[in-house]
Amino acid sequence: MSKYLFKGGHLVDPVQKIDEICDIFVSDDVVEAINPESIPDDAEIIDVSEKFIFPGLVDMHTHAREPGEEYKEDIESASRAAAAGGYTTIVTMANTKPPIDTADRIAFVYERGMLASTWVYPVGAVSKNLAGEQLAELADITQAGAVAFSDDGNPIANSELMRNALTYSAQLDIPILVHEIDPELSAGGQINEGKVSSLTGMRGIPAAAETSMIARDIDLLELTGGKLHIQHISTSGSVELIRTAKSKGLHITCEVTPHHLVLTEDDVLESGFDSNFKMMPPLRSADDVESLRQGLTDGTIDAIATDHAPHALHEKDNPFDLANFGIVGLETALSLVWTKLVMTNVIDKSRLVELMSVNPAKILDIPAGTLKPGSYADITVFDPDIEWTVNPKDFKSKSRNTPFAGWKLSGKVIMTMVTGDIVFNLR
Repeated sequence: MSKYLFKGGHLVDPVQKIDEICDIFVSDDVVEAINPESIPDDAEIIDVSEKFIFPGLVDMHTHAREPGEEYKEDIESASRAAAAGGYTTIVTMANTKPPIDTADRIAFVYERGMLASTWVYPVGAVSKNLAGEQLAELADITQAGAVAFSDDGNPIANSELMRNALTYSAQLDIPILVHEIDPELSAGGQINEGKVSSLTGMRGIPAAAETSMIARDIDLLELTGGKLHIQHISTSGSVELIRTAKSKGLHITCEVTPHHLVLTEDDVLESGFDSNFKMMPPLRSADDVESLRQGLTDGTIDAIATDHAPHALHEKDNPFDLANFGIVGLETALSLVWTKLVMTNVIDKSRLVELMSVNPAKILDIPAGTLKPGSYADITVFDPDIEWTVNPKDFKSKSRNTPFAGWKLSGKVIMTMVTGDIVFNLR
């Protein structure tokens, strides 16, 4: 049985209201004690002085690409990337080939997750074959262990289908995670509809493609009850709609990605239309970014999720309008948030842990987000003093599609522990 004492680290655990230097004793797979009076002689002491200790991060939006597109990523490689980025839990989306739309495919993800470095929880599809026409067997999928339903990658354009999904959500007490982009308004779009699209003549995707879908689903949520989670919001209007819905007491949550918090449509132009800046939803305006940041501070936005979307070189190394949407994010997210949001006083370190660990676990009702005694020993050790340069060649992910290559970031994960096992150790 493994025993570790994390000695002298600064624990940030909002659930326990702890933000101070502590010793943490781990025995086997759980946190045994904080500031123990004594420890066994055979415990290994890990000096984490001048380091931060966070409850393991939870990414509620990972595309692991398995089954069907393992040349981009698989569950095992995604988990290694996650561990290197401080994540102890990943939640995998259903838009694989074939999609995760049956109970046996949920079981497949759990089986593959047994070989992973982190916890792996599957999301089941809302509709059969992600076609948006007929509900999948949601009760069976739930019983098999799905933590949520989502057709992510596709919007649920059929309003009646969405209404029925939310009705099941209320009955099964499980959230619907939605990719909000109107298929007609966004058809053929490559970038944000705004000044850059006007300058270039490239077809844009208006903010209304996102907000119109969110407004519809808020109305349906009010009609049905249930749990609605809006994925990767990107516009000022989205923040305001969700803020208003929360004020009415509706069970709505949302997430934002690091890239939508630190990049704008101007970065697409300045990159020379590097396809690593192509993502869905597209990078928006500076005003949108400011609204998203305000949503973090006032509690409107519940989570920061990576939307880790690996693609092979031949899918991204193309003219902008022909390249696939999406970027990898598991190995850069924490350092980006620390550098661009914590160090600039947009949020504090306790809010970071809420957004990247506590709240994702709460939304999905999974056992994570705190290091209180008796909880799983899922631990992220973060050194705020390391400065490093993003080099995609060093990624654990199979894919390299990032817009952050060459960025100098502050703070880096130096150790990740999952249920008492050290799964990443920079030292």
